[in-house]
Amino acid sequence: MRFNNKKFIYLISPLKINKSFYNNLIEVLQYKKVGFFQLRLKNYDFKKKLLIGKKIKKICKKYNVKFLINDDVRLSKKLGADGCHLGQNDMKITEARELIGNKIIGITCHNSIKLAKIAISNKADYIAFGAFYSSKTKKVKYKASINLIKKARRITKTPIVAIGGINLHNYKNLLLNKANFLAISGYIWKNKNLKPKDAIKKIT
Repeated sequence: MRFNNKKFIYLISPLKINKSFYNNLIEVLQYKKVGFFQLRLKNYDFKKKLLIGKKIKKICKKYNVKFLINDDVRLSKKLGADGCHLGQNDMKITEARELIGNKIIGITCHNSIKLAKIAISNKADYIAFGAFYSSKTKKVKYKASINLIKKARRITKTPIVAIGGINLHNYKNLLLNKANFLAISGYIWKNKNLKPKDAIKKIT
């Protein structure tokens, strides 16, 4: 699967979707830096996620952004999303393939080359490593290093997504060390100093 590397931001939704979110998302996507958008909602029921997902899918389609669902393969299928992202405790990639076919499936590999090798052998479309930095969005259980990206690069051409506390001050180092995409959430949605559109504008 080929991805556009000029659009190197893998944007993850905030945990709560409010009314202003949709306009903010439109403003952010207009800068053409986002390649993926992942809907990650832990505290919403299926019906609510479906309603939210339909609105976001339309916006993503307009700006040519791949729309992915976190964890929930059935929701991804129901929405006709571009794919899903699976954690190590979620559905197995082989089962997910049976449900959504040749859509994008990405796998969380924490800080483990072993997990990355398993994901690659199961034909994951990308592998995600992290957390590279401390994050306000998620409690950090696993710490990843730049060296991990270098090791992974030696064994695979599978796209690498870096995740965890990525912001204006640390993102360039990850790109320079061959991370293909940077998963960003808090810097855009929880930034105390910048509105979402201004936060994305500063990442060049």
